[in-house]
Amino acid sequence: MSGKVIDAAALGGLFEDGMTIGIGGWGSRRKPMALVAALVRSGARDLRIVSFGGPDVGTLCATGQVREVVHGFVTLDSIAVDPHFAAARQSGAIATTELDESMLVSGLRAAGRRLPFEVTRTGLGSDVLTVNPQIRTITSPYGDGETLVAMPAVPLDLALIHLNRADALGNGQCLGPDPYVDDLFARAAARTILSAESVVGTRELTEGAHPATLLLNRTMVDHVFEAPGGAHFTTCLPDYPRNEELQREYAQAASDPALWERYRAGHLDNENIWRKEALNA
Repeated sequence: MSGKVIDAAALGGLFEDGMTIGIGGWGSRRKPMALVAALVRSGARDLRIVSFGGPDVGTLCATGQVREVVHGFVTLDSIAVDPHFAAARQSGAIATTELDESMLVSGLRAAGRRLPFEVTRTGLGSDVLTVNPQIRTITSPYGDGETLVAMPAVPLDLALIHLNRADALGNGQCLGPDPYVDDLFARAAARTILSAESVVGTRELTEGAHPATLLLNRTMVDHVFEAPGGAHFTTCLPDYPRNEELQREYAQAASDPALWERYRAGHLDNENIWRKEALNA
């Protein structure tokens, strides 16, 4: 393959200390876990993670690589709260900026449009403005004089996204039931890494699938990484469901450092483990 396709050796060199990294997916659904594992192996630290969070956030909290998490939530779906994230937050090991989901969407959208903020009503009358005093209100310049929220842009140094298929040029296809807001992460980022279950020819992306499934176009993606099973243990429909057994193992590892080290050695430090797990699920 040519174009933007990279191998595992090149992948690790794309992560740097201090980055703001946006991670696509939603909760424990279509998270780019192969890319998260590569980020763990890179050793990059002092990271600011932006996510509608799931085990991506929890994993990076458990490895001590996170400085701050900007999030709408952090959940494992079938397990209400990610215990690794909860432990880091409660101990004060990380800073957090908790936003209404719509506010985070507005921040990503503003960054993608290269604007300093987006005007929204979301957050008015709630404590989100109290606990985030850096978020300002603005008065409408028109006759209504309405007070609105000026949600600041959330620019990203890097976005990590996983989709069902991609081509070597960086066009990405979502075949599942929900694209979430992965395109907003890509637009908000200076660079985007797209992992995919398979890398196919460009013509194959449009054969038998509606054009609306083409979520990312080549101008939004800098690197393509082929990762069969690359969202495992989270869902990547229609390719595979969530592996609930492995998710429970991940969650239980928060209760004991020895269990965590065993989980990490088996599922993060081995760069090919996600392929075997997904294929055997």
